[in-house]
Amino acid sequence: MSPSEAWIVARQTLGRWKRLADAPPPDEAVFLKRVRFVERGVMLPVKAAMLLLLLYFLFYAHWFVNLTQPREDALNGLRNFFLAYFALNVGTGIMLWGMDDISPRLLERVVYSTAILDGAVVAALTLVTGGFDSILYYAFFGLIIRNAAIIAHADVQIVVNLTVSGCYVVAGWLDVALEQMELEVVRTVGRGDLGGEWADVPSQLHAEPLVLRVLILLLLTACCYGIQMLVDRQRQKENEAQEFAVKRQQLEAAGRIAAEIAHQLKNPLGIINNAAYTLHKSVREGKTITQQIAIIREEVEKSDRIITELMGYAKLAEGKVERVNIIDELERAVAQVLPEAAKFDIRIHRDYALGLPPLLGQSGHFSEVFVNLLTNAREAMDGKGEIFLSARAESDFSVVVTLRDTGPGIPPDVLPKLFEAYFTTKEKGTGLGLAIVRHNTELYGGSVSIESVLGKGTSFAVKLPARSLMRIRK
Repeated sequence: MSPSEAWIVARQTLGRWKRLADAPPPDEAVFLKRVRFVERGVMLPVKAAMLLLLLYFLFYAHWFVNLTQPREDALNGLRNFFLAYFALNVGTGIMLWGMDDISPRLLERVVYSTAILDGAVVAALTLVTGGFDSILYYAFFGLIIRNAAIIAHADVQIVVNLTVSGCYVVAGWLDVALEQMELEVVRTVGRGDLGGEWADVPSQLHAEPLVLRVLILLLLTACCYGIQMLVDRQRQKENEAQEFAVKRQQLEAAGRIAAEIAHQLKNPLGIINNAAYTLHKSVREGKTITQQIAIIREEVEKSDRIITELMGYAKLAEGKVERVNIIDELERAVAQVLPEAAKFDIRIHRDYALGLPPLLGQSGHFSEVFVNLLTNAREAMDGKGEIFLSARAESDFSVVVTLRDTGPGIPPDVLPKLFEAYFTTKEKGTGLGLAIVRHNTELYGGSVSIESVLGKGTSFAVKLPARSLMRIRK
């Protein structure tokens, strides 16, 4: 295996691992359904009750007594932070109540920001209720599970939950720092000046297994993401099954139509050809008649080739819809059009992005697209030049394959006609190669475009959606 081939294999392997670790992101409808159920249906009333309770305990109840000056300062800071948090939650609650009138993009940012803010508030309450020993440690479990329920993107979910876990750690260390300050006061001014219960606090730091608690939070983060990924994989499998069924019906219908057209036209053409042959034998002495009959036979043969090409569409009903790796199809097309044994003087440059999503369809359709494009490039360069192949993923969950050659280019007046059936600039061409490229591409909801500069070459860009029923929210 050559170094370039090894590099291609390594990139493909990394892409497969990346796809395995990524949860399939939900479409807009799934995201809105999650937010409507979790945030508006469950969290909104729960947070309203909790906010009222905290408002009472922080400002009206005598919950915190006999605090040292550092603890009193921390409590006052918490009260100010809580007031701002209360106001923000009122605004967020109004936004969630009217979420149908808000863009999903804005709603997504609000929900993710609220998740981090909730973690900061719980951490602040942890600081004034015991730090690492606070019973509110278990509230972080609920926050992590809630975040996993509404955040589908792996990077965002992990960052948010790690931030929430970090808030707990920061609150605990701040509690330790406050205790150090209190102990310093004890050593400096004596316990009698502190008064209250604090005078009986022993001068020792926490012995709580902090590492174990943090590991539990991290483990819960990983488990929640794993469960959510399995759920989304199942959702993706169901959507793909639905898409398989829809595409199967479409392809079978197209195949039946193509087979019927081929059957209806094939027989008359055969009769015409036989009649022309008989007529030609009968009147071959007449030059004019013979010439006309020769033209008829030539056109019949041409029509027969066209029908034979069209009969390829009849195979639509015989094919199988499957998950297609676009890079594998490109490499197979290269091996077919430019086999090593032929020793074409053509150099292939590859630029394949990692993590390309699989396509759903019949591999033969995609192979036919790339074979036709590569064949055109090879013939345009007379078997000598360079071909640049690239494949990348777009933000709308589609794959764009670009094929550029260093041939002579195409005149501007010819470009608009290239994809028309039966149009050809070759002496023996049928004019169906690029028409089939466009047909197969549009069959899956894709598109093909062309750019060409005389003397510099031609570039084709084929865009193929990886999903037709599933859509990524923008």
